[in-house]
Amino acid sequence: MLPSPPELKPQVTAGDLESPGLAPLGLKLLCGRAGLRRPIEWPRVQKPGLAIAGFLPYVRPHRVQILGESEFEYLKTLSPEVARQRFDAFTALPLSCVVVTKGIRAPAVLKRFCRERDIPLFGTPRLTSTVIEGLTAFLEESLAPRVTLHGVLLEVGGLGTLLLGDSGVGKSECALALVQRGHRLVADDLVVIKRFHNDALVGSSAGVIRHHMELRGLGIVNVPLLFGVAAVLERHTVEYVIRLTHWIEGTEYDRLGLDDETETILGVAIPMIRMPVATGRDVALLVEIAARNHLLKRRGYHAAREMAARVHEEIARKTAGDRRARVGKRPRAAGTNAP
Repeated sequence: MLPSPPELKPQVTAGDLESPGLAPLGLKLLCGRAGLRRPIEWPRVQKPGLAIAGFLPYVRPHRVQILGESEFEYLKTLSPEVARQRFDAFTALPLSCVVVTKGIRAPAVLKRFCRERDIPLFGTPRLTSTVIEGLTAFLEESLAPRVTLHGVLLEVGGLGTLLLGDSGVGKSECALALVQRGHRLVADDLVVIKRFHNDALVGSSAGVIRHHMELRGLGIVNVPLLFGVAAVLERHTVEYVIRLTHWIEGTEYDRLGLDDETETILGVAIPMIRMPVATGRDVALLVEIAARNHLLKRRGYHAAREMAARVHEEIARKTAGDRRARVGKRPRAAGTNAP
């Protein structure tokens, strides 16, 4: 088996908060432009209420800090000198950036410390809850560990199915046949897979090849133009792996399906089967049946194990019958009366 591609750990900085994807939040840089290269290492943002109150140990480094109405209302109860000391101690920490929400005007003392220490300070008119939700979604997506695999990802009967195998084994041709059957293509050739905080693996296409397929002897085809927009998906979870292999004469292949294998992607074990490809085999049909069979397994029905259980029950029944027959044929001791 080929070694797994290396896992990529994305680098996110405070400057990425100015990306078009966060335009709905209305973030505006107030000062600290020199610090836009500060790293963001946490997908969860933090409200530093305790830090403003003077308790600093739980302020996580390299994390986005959100200052909302509650923090500034508390600061109003403090004297200007105490408030200055709190801002001084807070901005001395290794922060990624600070975001002031609800259109609140950032205090001059906060701006001064952020400017002197090159801490990006953003302002936004949006509600604190809206900002937290939007930033968390953006950072979880941006910071998710990822890997790029050579394969095809489809939704087969609602199941995210990843086809892997050597180049030329027929992954794209199989995927095209599945799309023609009504299933949906997510990515062909290069599949970008991200692992999110709940260990869910989500796959999508890479760059300009999105929703296109390369077919040997035919070239590049545009799937949504050929089959309609319902034939493709932007992304889907990776729930099942099918490794297509070239059929080798004389090789023993699994005929029962009792042994469960897994494929480890980004540290997450995904159910996997190996499917030999040979001339005359309808691989698309076999992949479709494999996906449906896996869905049945997830619901608690395992055909191979049920068949094995029936065979064991039949063997046990026959063994018990033979034992009773042998006991009935034993010769009686001398002097016993016939029945």
